[in-house]
Amino acid sequence: MKVLVAVKRVIDYNVRVRVSEDHAGVDLAHAKMAMNPFCEIALEEAVRLKEQGIASEVVAVTIGPKAAQEQLRSAMALGADRALHLEHDEALESLHVAGLLAGVVEEEQPGLVLLGKQSIDSDNNQTAQMLAAMLGCGQATYASDIRVAGESVTVTCEIDGGLRILALQLPAVISVDLRLNEPRFARLPDIMKAKKRPIESRAAQSLGVDLAPRVRTLRVDYPAERQPGVRVDSVDELVDRLKNEAGVI
Repeated sequence: MKVLVAVKRVIDYNVRVRVSEDHAGVDLAHAKMAMNPFCEIALEEAVRLKEQGIASEVVAVTIGPKAAQEQLRSAMALGADRALHLEHDEALESLHVAGLLAGVVEEEQPGLVLLGKQSIDSDNNQTAQMLAAMLGCGQATYASDIRVAGESVTVTCEIDGGLRILALQLPAVISVDLRLNEPRFARLPDIMKAKKRPIESRAAQSLGVDLAPRVRTLRVDYPAERQPGVRVDSVDELVDRLKNEAGVI
């Protein structure tokens, strides 16, 4: 079984994000970039499936500028067998990404598609659901456990009320959550080997997907600063403040 894993280039989660001076977006100049953490979890799960003998090939795909090949090389250092790059310099919406990934799936015919549940930059949590709808196949989101058996997969999904277990027929699309696994660190020899391995690159437009923007960002700002909390000495004082100062009771 072939497993396709979508990975995304984002600002490293340890970096303090800066809003651009014109408030049109986030300032990416000189910012450290990395693979989206949820994508790392998806990739780790695909590599583990290969190590178990369930998956025969792990293919990593990303959409973005030429610099995004850095994340593909990281994916190969972590265990991906091949890397596909759909080159596109402009920002894309979830619908665009889902359409492009659907085109890749049609060409590659994987048995399983793994994605992070969301990216930490746009934070939309939409791509996996849209992709499954476009492909007309089963989907599971917020996966915390994945078990493949023959032509089906059992997925434990985290929901507000606890856990939900789904059984899907392959091929299927699954988006993964934090508690699925702990991604490994790439070894230095694997990093060096990945630098020399080929990456299949092509223009995103070659898949014939309409990439015209449908959403326009009006302004990007920092979150409003919260007022510091107040410590009270008793329940009576708390009630008094809520009633006479906050006016909520």
